[in-house]
Amino acid sequence: KLIFTTSLLLGTTITISSNHWIMAWAGLEINTLAILPLISKSHHPRAIEAATKYFLTQAAASALMLFSSMTNAWHTGQWDITQLTHPTSCLILTSAIAMKLGLVPFHFWFPEVLQGSPLTTGLLLSTVMKFPPITLFFMTSPSLNQTLLVLMAILSAALGGWMGLNQTQIRKILAFSSISHLGWMTIIISYSPKLTLLNFYLYTLMTAAVFLTLNSFKTLKLSTLMTTWTKTPALSAMLFLTLLSLAGLPPLTGFLPKWLIIQELTKQDMITAAVTISMLSLLGLFFYLRLAYCATITLPPHTTNHMKQWRTNKPVSAMIAILITMSTMLLPIS
Repeated sequence: KLIFTTSLLLGTTITISSNHWIMAWAGLEINTLAILPLISKSHHPRAIEAATKYFLTQAAASALMLFSSMTNAWHTGQWDITQLTHPTSCLILTSAIAMKLGLVPFHFWFPEVLQGSPLTTGLLLSTVMKFPPITLFFMTSPSLNQTLLVLMAILSAALGGWMGLNQTQIRKILAFSSISHLGWMTIIISYSPKLTLLNFYLYTLMTAAVFLTLNSFKTLKLSTLMTTWTKTPALSAMLFLTLLSLAGLPPLTGFLPKWLIIQELTKQDMITAAVTISMLSLLGLFFYLRLAYCATITLPPHTTNHMKQWRTNKPVSAMIAILITMSTMLLPIS
């Protein structure tokens, strides 16, 4: 486990600090190979299937990225990441990074992989593994095709919202929420890349809080989430707030990136895009509310066939406390 986590950190660091395309590619490959054992650790058939799917999509995306940089080098003689100027290689790179991240139309692998892996690995997949591709987006953002990015972003927000509506598996719901958040990050990347990074950091914070809380509850389905409020009531109440923050409701942290992004889009005269993506985040709000209701508000019917869980006196870990506080209280820093 130590080897895998250090390789994960090493691959991420190599990618985000590289200037040469081959170095970035090598870092991404190290990342992919390091996370695979963590996905398939449980030896469950679904975990093995998830690892296989993950490996195939990431290998294809890496190959496409290498291909786009080679095309660019062939036309311009430049191997520098920031010097990606050839339009064809820009298009190929956009699709490669979309495959890496799980943006629509390359999103099909992500919910399946998240469903097959344990919660801690799911947290790594939806935060750490998305960081290197987003930094590559950040470095190449001036030369990318803006129309394509906005289109993919709005589609991601739409499909992330719609497909999450009738899921009962919590990991799949979180996967679709990740897809719609990536839509918000992508729509702004060519206008204000710093906002993308801010959105990513805050998203990482809130998702980490949610995943770690669920991990301490040991819940994977909505039906088991209904009976956990007896275990640690205070933590359930805070999970409620964190989920609303992830949905982007105003007094909480999650509203900050949405607010700044909409402001920037109106500055760029993209009123229709801003209105569309704001409307589509209502779809996401629906399934976050559903999770929140199952976590705290509804009492399960008395004929339930689930065991009520005993209330524990085990203290909540400091990490979860800090993350939840940050993911609900950070709005005033703006």
